[in-house]
Amino acid sequence: MERPVSSEVTGADASGPDPQLAVTMGFTGFGKKARTFDLEAMFEQTRRTAVERSRKTLEAREKEEDMNREKELRRPNEDTEPTSSGLHVVRDSSKSSSRYLIFSKGFYKPSFSRSLFGLMLLAEVQDGQAVSCQDSWQNPVQKIPDSHEITLKHGTKTVSALGLDPSGARLVTGGYDYDVKFWDFAGMDASFKAFRSLQPCEWRKLKLSAPGHTAMLHTGSWHPKIKGEFMTCSNDATVRTWEVENPKKQKSVFKPRTMQGKKVIPTTCTYSRDGNLIAAACQNGSIQMWDRNLTVHPKFHYKQAHQPGTDTSCVTFSYDGNVLASRGGDDTLKLWDVRQFNKPLFSASGLPTMFPMTDCCFSPDDQLIVTGTSVQRGRGSGKLVFFDRKTFQRAYEIDITDASVVRCLWHPKLNQIMVGTGNGLAKVYYDPNKSQRGAKLCVVKTQRKAKQAETLTQDYIITPHALPMFREPRQRSTRKQLEKDRLDPLKSHKPEPPVAGPGRGGRVGTHGGTLSSYIVKNIALDKTDDSNPREAILRHAKAAEDNPYWVSPAYSKTQPKTMFAQVESDDEEAKNEPEWKKRKI
Repeated sequence: MERPVSSEVTGADASGPDPQLAVTMGFTGFGKKARTFDLEAMFEQTRRTAVERSRKTLEAREKEEDMNREKELRRPNEDTEPTSSGLHVVRDSSKSSSRYLIFSKGFYKPSFSRSLFGLMLLAEVQDGQAVSCQDSWQNPVQKIPDSHEITLKHGTKTVSALGLDPSGARLVTGGYDYDVKFWDFAGMDASFKAFRSLQPCEWRKLKLSAPGHTAMLHTGSWHPKIKGEFMTCSNDATVRTWEVENPKKQKSVFKPRTMQGKKVIPTTCTYSRDGNLIAAACQNGSIQMWDRNLTVHPKFHYKQAHQPGTDTSCVTFSYDGNVLASRGGDDTLKLWDVRQFNKPLFSASGLPTMFPMTDCCFSPDDQLIVTGTSVQRGRGSGKLVFFDRKTFQRAYEIDITDASVVRCLWHPKLNQIMVGTGNGLAKVYYDPNKSQRGAKLCVVKTQRKAKQAETLTQDYIITPHALPMFREPRQRSTRKQLEKDRLDPLKSHKPEPPVAGPGRGGRVGTHGGTLSSYIVKNIALDKTDDSNPREAILRHAKAAEDNPYWVSPAYSKTQPKTMFAQVESDDEEAKNEPEWKKRKI
C-alpha cells in the first residue's frame, strides 16, 4: 500500500498537473512527485529484525543450560497426555505430590533446543497451583538479596518493632528505649540518620470507662485490603478489630477459648492475605482462626500447636494464602496447611528465641521462609535462617551481628530484607541487581556538611510613623552593612585579645593582677633583705677576693690593694660639719 506524505493534492487532477496549463505556462511539470512509503513492508522488516535479534540472544544465553534441562525434564518414568488446548501435560510419577509439566504442542521431543518460538515449557502445576518453570529451575537461594547492607543506628537497646509503608519509601523502628524513629530512604544520605524521632508513651488525655482493651496490648495488624481497619490482641483475652474513622468503639471482638471453654490470652494475631481469616496464637500453645464476619466460634482450632506456657511470637500467611507459618517460644518454626489444619506440614527445631516478638516471614515468591535466632551476650552471633518451603530444609544462613535477631521483614516491592537486632541496630540487606529503590537511593548520596551561619546582621525593623530621632537609617547596601558589622566587636563576636601586664577592666593578667598575687610574687617569696645595699655587696667580698673574675683582674696592676672609704659615726659627722650646717636648737 502506497501513501503520499502530503494529504492535500493541488491541481486539476490528483494524478498530475493539467497538460494544457503546462503548455500555456511554458513548462512540463510542477516539480518532483510526492515521496511515498510502503508502511507494511517497513513494519514487516522491523519485526523480522527484532525476532532474529531476540532469537540469537536467547540461544546464546541458554546454550549451556540445554543439556542439564533435558536430563531434568525427560525421565523414563514420565507419562505424557495431550490436552484439548494443544498442550502436552507430562506427569512426573517419581514425586510424592502431583507434579505436572506443561509443553506446547509439537515441541515435546527427547532432544530439543530452546529458542524464541520453542518456549515449550510453559508452567509447572503442583497441587493445583501453576508456577513458572523458569522460577522452578532457579535456585531460590540465589534470589536472596544479601550482597550489600547498610546499618541504621536506632539506639543502644533492642529494636523490638519494624514497619515499612506499602511503597517502601519510609522505615519506622521502635525499641526498648521508648523511641520511635522514622527513616526516609529518598531523603537520607550516607550518614544514615533518622529524620524524626518521638516517644509515644506521653499521656495527652485520660478518660475513664473508655471502650477498648483493659490490659496490655501485644500485637497490632492492618487489614490487607481495607485501608482503615486494624486488629489488636491483649492480655484481656480478646482480639479486637477497629476502624480508624470510629476509634471510640471496636468493630468486632474475638474471644479465644480453651477446649474446656476457659479464657486464654492471645500473644499474636494477623490477617490472611485476602483479609477473610483472622489467626491468633495463644499462651496455651493453641492456634485459632476465625472467619472475619463470624466472631462466635473459631473456624480452625489446633490445641497443641506449640508447647503450652510459651509465647508464640508470630503467625503469618503465605502470599498464596494456603500456608500458615508460626514462630513458637519453644524454639521451633512450624508450617501449617490452612485447608487441612489437623497437623503441621513441617517443623524445625533448634531455633532459640528469647524475645516475645521474634518474627518469621515468607519471601516474595513464596519459596522461602525466614526467621531470626537469639543468642546470649558474648556467646556467638544472631542469625537469619532461611528454609525451603517445599522441603523445609535449611537453605541459607546470614550472620547478622553479635546480638540476637529480633525482627525481620522482607518487603515484596523493594525485595530488601530489614532486620532488627538486640544491640540497637537496624540492618537493611539488598542487591543492586535484584532490589528496587529503598537502600539503593541513599547509599549513592554523599554525606552533607552542616551549613554555617553566614549572616551577622539583625532583622531590619521598619517604623514609618516613628519620630525622626528614633528612626533607624534605611539599609541601602547589604555588603556595606556586613563590612561595618564585621568591624563591630559586639555584632561579630570578636574574641577579646590577651591581657598584657597586671590586668585591666576586671580581667586578670597572665601573672596575676590581684593584690594578694602581687604580694606573694614580689615580697613573700623574696627571702633577701635589700634594705642596706652596701652590706649586700660586701657579703660577696670573700668570694670575689678568693676567685676574682670581673673587676679585680682589671685593677690588679694599678691598684693591687683595695681601699674603701671609712665609715664615720653620727657623732663624728656632727663634729666635722661646718657651723652653718649644724642644727639649731
